[in-house]
Amino acid sequence: MTKVAWLQPIWSKYHIARAKAFHQDNHNCQLICLSISDVCGEVNSSDWVVKNFDELNHQVLFSGRKYLDISPWKITVAVINFVLRHNVDVLCLLGYARPEVQQIALSLSFFTNKPALILLSESKKDDISRAFWRESFKSQFLKLYQSALVGGQVHKHYLIELGMTANSIFLGYDIVGNEVFNPNKIRQLSTPLKKPYFLAINRFVSKKNLLFLLLAYAAYRQIAGANAWDLILCGDGELRPRIEEEITTQGIKDYVHLPGFLQQDELLPYFAHATCFIHASIQEQWGLVVNEAMAAGLPVLVSNRCGCFEDLVLEGINGFGFDPENQQELTQLMVKISSKEVDLQAMGQASWKHIQNFSPDYFAQGLMQAVEYALAHR
Repeated sequence: MTKVAWLQPIWSKYHIARAKAFHQDNHNCQLICLSISDVCGEVNSSDWVVKNFDELNHQVLFSGRKYLDISPWKITVAVINFVLRHNVDVLCLLGYARPEVQQIALSLSFFTNKPALILLSESKKDDISRAFWRESFKSQFLKLYQSALVGGQVHKHYLIELGMTANSIFLGYDIVGNEVFNPNKIRQLSTPLKKPYFLAINRFVSKKNLLFLLLAYAAYRQIAGANAWDLILCGDGELRPRIEEEITTQGIKDYVHLPGFLQQDELLPYFAHATCFIHASIQEQWGLVVNEAMAAGLPVLVSNRCGCFEDLVLEGINGFGFDPENQQELTQLMVKISSKEVDLQAMGQASWKHIQNFSPDYFAQGLMQAVEYALAHR
C-alpha cells in the first residue's frame, strides 16, 4: 500500500473535506494527515483549526505549540524523521515560500530512500512583482518536485513558465465541501434580511478591495434608486474603522450591514438568502468563498484578479467578471444583475451545476494522478 503524507501547518475544514474524499476514493493509498501544530494562535481562528479528523490518520509533530513559535529547522528535522521512520512513499508540501518547506525539500534530496515530492500550489504570476533572480532560483528549486497539484489554469500556466512540465501538473487543489452549502438544505434557515441583498465575505484587509466595493455600491444606489438592493459585508479586520467611516461618508449607512466575523455555520443563512455574491479582491490566489457562494446557488460577480476567475466564472452564464480597479464597471454590473435584464434563477442554477465539477472527488482524482506520476518519475 502506498503511504502518502500530506503536511499542513494546521488543518482546516477545507483540507478535511479534501482528505476524506482522497481517503474514501483511493483504497490502495494510506493517507497520513500530518500537522506541524494543532494551535493556531490567531484571532478568529476557531473555524480554522480542526480537532476531529474522524476516520483519517492524523499525526501532530508539535502538539500544544503555536506554529509560528517553532523554528523552521526543528520542523524540518521532525518531518524528515517522520517520513523516513514511517517509510512514506509520497510527501505533499504546501507551496515553496515557507523556510521549512525549502529546507525539507532540499534536505530530502540527500537521502537515497527519500519519498517522492508533490507540490501543492495556488501561486500565480501576478500575485506580486516578480524579480528575475528569485524566479530563477524558484525554477531550480522546483526540480526537487516530481509533480504538482494546483488550483486552476492560471496556477498551472505559472508553474509551466517556471519550468515544470505540463504533464506533471494536475488540477483540483482548491475545492470546498460543496454539500455543506447545498441550497436545498440551507434555504430553510431564517433570512438575516427580508429584502434582496448583495453579499460579500472577507477579512477586512486592503487586498480585499472593500473600499472600492463601497464606492461602486454607493454609485449603484444613485442609479438604481428605490429599487436598489442592500449590501451585507460579513467579516472583520484592521480596516473596519475605515470601512465604517466610508459607509457614513457615502450616506449608505441604512443599506450596508456589517454582521462581523461569523463561523461557517453562522454564514449559511447569508448564503441561503443572498441574491448575488460579490468578490472584489485586487489580489487573490484563488478565492474559496466563491466556491461556497456557487455551491449555495448564487450568481457571482468576481474580480478578474482572483485565481478562481478563469475556472469558475462562466461569463454571462453564472455571473460576470470585472476589473477591480474599474469602479464604473462593477457599478454597471450591479445595476445589470439587479434589473430584470438577467435571469437570476438560471444564473444561480448554472453556478450550482458548474461548481459540482470542483468537488472533493475532483481533488481526490487530481491528487491520485499527481501521486501516480510522482512515483513513476521518482
